Amino acid sequence: MSKEVVILIAEDDEGHAGLIQRNLLRCGVINEIIRFKDGEKIVDFLFCKGEGPHIEHDKAYIILLDIRMPKLNGVEVLKLIKEDTLLKKIPVTMLTTTDDPREIEKCHELGCSNYITKPIEYDDFVKTIKQLGLFLSVVKIPKILKV
Repeated sequence: MSKEVVILIAEDDEGHAGLIQRNLLRCGVINEIIRFKDGEKIVDFLFCKGEGPHIEHDKAYIILLDIRMPKLNGVEVLKLIKEDTLLKKIPVTMLTTTDDPREIEKCHELGCSNYITKPIEYDDFVKTIKQLGLFLSVVKIPKILKV
């Protein structure tokens, strides 16, 4: 993955967000990371609503999206992204503690690129994020072009 790709992390748990960011860095992922503490904040960013930073066209983004978040959950956020003609090509990786097969199926039906279950054990969590970092280092991401 090119270092110009911005990683958007939607994760309400401070501990999980910190582990994700630290372990991506340990894997050599030096991309800009923007974190959102709830689903509403990432939607505001992506759809250019309210105050604060907004998506920049002609940039490439990848989203790491938790399911269990306040205000809007990850499934609702995923649905909004994949229904939008410009945003739908942003790769979305569901990164969540939920391993319910129905939830996995729903996310894939809505268009998520990947579904990763966060392990409960610390060492397993770290290993999973390192593997994600290796994946992110080789994946190619399209830019968002304004129509």
